[in-house]
Amino acid sequence: MMPIMDPRFPTGKFTFDPNITAAQRRERIAAIGSFPGELKAAMAGAHLDKTYRDGGWTARQVVHHVADSHMNAFIRFRLALTEDKPTIKPYDEAAWAKLEDSKSTPVATSLALLDAVHDRWVRILRAMSASDFSRTLMHPENGVMNLDQMLALYEWHSRHHVAHVTNLRQRSGW
Repeated sequence: MMPIMDPRFPTGKFTFDPNITAAQRRERIAAIGSFPGELKAAMAGAHLDKTYRDGGWTARQVVHHVADSHMNAFIRFRLALTEDKPTIKPYDEAAWAKLEDSKSTPVATSLALLDAVHDRWVRILRAMSASDFSRTLMHPENGVMNLDQMLALYEWHSRHHVAHVTNLRQRSGW
């Protein structure tokens, strides 16, 4: 019998293996680069105001959340590359998702934003050395994290939210 998938974590919960290879790093960077197009494809014809699970966000809120999150990620990488173990600011994702812009802005706005942010982010990622990926930041909730962990986290985050939208599409028969 197949285990029942938790709709909150369609790709599983995030885990991190600290034994990173250069090939894994390149794959994660490529995934960050291809993500905006994958999300755009997943959203094609989407029922924007349907939730992906009971009590979950709408497809529209997911797209705006990802834009919020990945803008923060881009800034966090820049801070870690230019400061000595900066303390980053967390934010209340659920509260942000309830703001009016997350409920009414066309998804095209955040999809375009993701295209632009990911273009710049991937340029930085490709230019980073192995030692750059060991640079750290202090996350007030998660503790000290290095940029390899952050890269893995946001590669997972990208797959995680594409799966939310894809599962909604399959469940709704779009």
